Amino acid sequence: MVSRPLTLRKTVVLVGMMGAGKTAIGRALATQLGVAFRDSDQVLEDAANMTIPEIFARDGEAFFREKEMQVIARLMDADPAVLSTGGGAFLDPRTRDVIADKGVAVWLDADLDILWERVRHKNTRPLLRTPNPRQTLSDLLDARRPVYAQADLRAEAQPHYSIDDMTAAVIDTLAARPDVLEDRP
Repeated sequence: MVSRPLTLRKTVVLVGMMGAGKTAIGRALATQLGVAFRDSDQVLEDAANMTIPEIFARDGEAFFREKEMQVIARLMDADPAVLSTGGGAFLDPRTRDVIADKGVAVWLDADLDILWERVRHKNTRPLLRTPNPRQTLSDLLDARRPVYAQADLRAEAQPHYSIDDMTAAVIDTLAARPDVLEDRP
């Protein structure tokens, strides 16, 4: 828990793989900082009146990624908040540019074992609908890790971390940036 009053000066955008905890950590972080929580996937689903897997199936990944970039750009124009993004959102250079210009990207870096434990029983991950989903997840992680490493900040997940532990790690990471998070007088 945050023991001192803090002011968020820029939107914190949580990036990373599916299963990294972007939504759970995002909600907890927003609550602790007293700001709004936004989820780009939820905004997309609400606008389309469809789930992400349904959008993928009907319109394809390229269409989804274009809409995702537009939604994130719009959300970045709002008051400072915590924004959770889909696992592939940060791969688009236009999205990275909007985030860098108007906020701060925090990579929730979780290893393959942590990610697999969190996603293996879920059927809501369209990219993992393959004959070997763990290998697919591993391949995605390997391909995406260099892009996620371009985030402004990194918070590393540990297997024993609770949501509160990881949220505290993100706050500690943000505290190093007074342009993002500052103590209130």
